[in-house]
Amino acid sequence: MPDQSGNTTNPGSRDQGISRDTSLDPASSSHQSLAHDSAKLHVSGEAVYADDIAEPADCLHCASGYAPIAAGTITQLDLTDVRAADNVVLVLTASDIPGVNDISPTGLNDEPVFATDTIAFHGQPLFAVIATDRDSARRACEKVVLGYDEATAKISIDDVVDEHSGRALPEDFVTKPLTLQRGDARAAMADSSHQISGTMRIGGQDHFYLESHIAMAVPGEADEMLVYSSTQHPTEVQHMVSHVLAVPSHAVTVSVRRMGGGFGGKETQSNLFAVIAAIAARKTGKAVKFRPDRDDDMRITGKRHDFRIDYRVGFDDEGVIDAVDAVCSARCGFSADLSGPVTDRALFHADNSYYYPNALLRSQPLRTNTVSNTAFRGFGGPQGVLAAERIIEEIAYHRNVDPLEIRKRNFYSDDVCKHHASSGNDSCRNVTPYHQLVKDNIVARLVDELASSSDYHQRRKKILKYNQDSLFEKRGIALTPVKFGISFTATWYNQAGALIHIYRDGSILLNHGGTEMGQGLFTKVAQVVADAFGVGIEKIKVSATRTDKVPNTSATAASSGTDLNAMAALNAADIIKERLLEFAAAKYRISKAGIRFNDNQVVAGTQTVAFTDLVEAAYMERVSLSSTGFYKTPDIHWDRESGKGNPFYYFAYGACATEVSIDTLTGEYRLLRTDILHDVGKSLNPAVDIGQIEGGYIQGVGWLTTEELWWDKAGVLKTHAPSTYKIPLASDIPEEFNVHLAEWSENPARTIRRSKAVGEPPLMLAVSVVEALSMAVASVADYKECPCLDTPVTAERVLLAIEKMKTGN
Repeated sequence: MPDQSGNTTNPGSRDQGISRDTSLDPASSSHQSLAHDSAKLHVSGEAVYADDIAEPADCLHCASGYAPIAAGTITQLDLTDVRAADNVVLVLTASDIPGVNDISPTGLNDEPVFATDTIAFHGQPLFAVIATDRDSARRACEKVVLGYDEATAKISIDDVVDEHSGRALPEDFVTKPLTLQRGDARAAMADSSHQISGTMRIGGQDHFYLESHIAMAVPGEADEMLVYSSTQHPTEVQHMVSHVLAVPSHAVTVSVRRMGGGFGGKETQSNLFAVIAAIAARKTGKAVKFRPDRDDDMRITGKRHDFRIDYRVGFDDEGVIDAVDAVCSARCGFSADLSGPVTDRALFHADNSYYYPNALLRSQPLRTNTVSNTAFRGFGGPQGVLAAERIIEEIAYHRNVDPLEIRKRNFYSDDVCKHHASSGNDSCRNVTPYHQLVKDNIVARLVDELASSSDYHQRRKKILKYNQDSLFEKRGIALTPVKFGISFTATWYNQAGALIHIYRDGSILLNHGGTEMGQGLFTKVAQVVADAFGVGIEKIKVSATRTDKVPNTSATAASSGTDLNAMAALNAADIIKERLLEFAAAKYRISKAGIRFNDNQVVAGTQTVAFTDLVEAAYMERVSLSSTGFYKTPDIHWDRESGKGNPFYYFAYGACATEVSIDTLTGEYRLLRTDILHDVGKSLNPAVDIGQIEGGYIQGVGWLTTEELWWDKAGVLKTHAPSTYKIPLASDIPEEFNVHLAEWSENPARTIRRSKAVGEPPLMLAVSVVEALSMAVASVADYKECPCLDTPVTAERVLLAIEKMKTGN
């Protein structure tokens, strides 16, 4: 049973029989709180990141020159003085690219490495300088003589959409929008007893990984190129470098040992730095490193999409929803990047945990003259969840009912309609707006248990009384759920590969397609492999992720890193293990069913041999001790044209109760207490999972409260450094912070050891902070009106909302 620190008093048996289905075994020894594989290296400063790799002799350094306007046409690009600057070796422009001048991850050919004629956003790369040192390269960039004709820039969502309707024209989209439709939302809306309409604005977020982007390209013989990159998607970097250099993919190797954080910001945004370094390395024949400083990193890399959501909801006297009609508009930036799937997922989660009998949900991926926004933890899902909770909140204030009660009245049913599969019945209370049947709903149980353990109802009563008596300090409390779909919605990404070698001394080298960014993926996969062979985890070494070891990998994203890569590694382990079983069965004249791998030993009937000795004996008999493994997620499909399918293999759930206190004179607030009960299935590593839940929640708190991105009218990002962009501090953590796993949960889907994904879902638990702040603000006007707080809910916004509630304006 894991406690709050993640310790466990019931690690389970280490007995691993070959006759078991190890992917399903609930008694697996994998379910232990083991330390992160690099924990000691992290705290001692010995962990090697890309910038710590020893530079080859005569390594060169790169910097880029950026556009000083957000929109316009280049009339002059004079680089004479740049080339003549001290220590400059080479200056690159688009004309120096051997292959294609495009790094669009979706193949739309809309994201050039260097701009040629048109400037599309402030900070767009125009050229690169290669010098003997980084400082010289940066100083040389400032010597450019640039001429341009400036055009009118579209910076915000409101610059693109109609002021009243919120609708945009087709030419304003960076990619094709999506519509999800079930039932007849407009007809049901007209027949509803009550209707509410509103607009919610949701801010973006910078990833603010501790390690900024970086790449080092080292040329090899002929057309070979080795690229060290801080990326979540080594295969995509490989493809981009090969296309830009006009060489086959097999000529490019990308290596990633670890990242100092990613959060989605290194899924596609790493491409730019890797390809520029690679072009320079090819041109000079020397290693080239490209590491932007924090300001440049924040200016020229994409962020979480900010949204404007226009919604209408119809409901009955009890607050039960009849229909929802919503348009989700996103600031996508100058190119598509991943905005299509991000805005798709926003629609997929616009229901959160609630059943919409009739739904019409539409996305608007809008083109703006800003940096192209990209993947971020939750991938559009958090914006959809936030919209769903706003709808619930509005209904609750309209009906003068505790929002938690309205939530419970609208939950998906716990019971799957028995006739759905056979009759195609689309009206049971388990069907999503994209027509997937919710078969594993446990949200009601999670919410009830958390309401009890956090004493939610009694505390809410006390807060209502406190707010009556307190003149300047007001408090609020909210309990919100999350239902999050797990899988890439691009079905083909739901695959993974692995490679395992066992050496003669019994040590095991593990390689897989997932990347380690601090989330503990390597530790979890190593636990699974150690368990498969019945050896201690110290026997396992996980090597750097490399495209020459496991090809065609998917990004480590969509919370699927463990689901995919642990299954692939287990497949490889089982192949080798079967060979060892056959060898041992023949050697000891016993059936395979009577052989056990356990405690670094192999028990064959009455005989026991050390695992190392069996491996050595197998080698002497020429038994292969190496294997690849592969896994693809079953039972998922998605038809975007019809807006129907099963894009998710399963759902992960959670619930969070947060209590806040606000100062009505200043708008400042504190997080007093947070209680979380989260569903990770049967946890592979409770300590790692609890850490992910805590971190995800705090990152969500930052997004929704203090992290404000601000562009001026000229399209210049003003919040581009720690001095102007406020991430959560230690003092922002709740004064009381209780995190627990739903220990009774066990994934009904056939996942690795019945576990569930944990990377993204916890971030959305922070929605409870917004709802709690809303209650505190509403108290100044006797809770008669929903404050409708936009995010981030900064202290300024709280104060303005308080004044609005007091004056009615």
